[in-house]
Amino acid sequence: MSGSTTSMMVDEQRLPENNVQQIELLTGTEDSYGGVRVEIKNRMDSDVFGDVLRASISQWRQKGTKGVWIKLPIQHANLVEAAVKEGFWYHHAEPDYLMLVLWIPKTAHTLPANASHRVGIGAFVINSKGEVLVVQENSGRFKGTGVWKLPTGVANEGEDICTAAIREVEEETGIKTEFVEILAFR
Repeated sequence: MSGSTTSMMVDEQRLPENNVQQIELLTGTEDSYGGVRVEIKNRMDSDVFGDVLRASISQWRQKGTKGVWIKLPIQHANLVEAAVKEGFWYHHAEPDYLMLVLWIPKTAHTLPANASHRVGIGAFVINSKGEVLVVQENSGRFKGTGVWKLPTGVANEGEDICTAAIREVEEETGIKTEFVEILAFR
């Protein structure tokens, strides 16, 4: 996971005492999609967690954060209700943790569904001169490495792999192609 780590503090004024109390906000790692990933490591009272979570969401909203991912180890299951009350929902669960997510903007969320499987495609495109189409990645594992590769991508849920290959080539290169045959399947 790439990104920068942020830790935030917020001053909360409590009236009528006029005391200023420091609330330490949740620490997270910013992702490359405008979101933040938080992993809960320390035990916390659920009421305290609710207060910290509300203050953190407020800060993230002000910063323009979109999606919030909270990885909640099973030993901190007492915090689930507080997170759900703040609008989080279950994304996926593993034997030792639960992943909760929240979409902050007032728009339809674009958080990906949990992967159960993915169908990847690679397109071998040849033009009438016998030239093979290759690309360099703008993002991903080979970005900036100078590596040339075949256009690749992932089929959308329910999408035919032939259609996915045509779509991926056009998305990556702007070139319209015609599907001829499957060369390999693994």
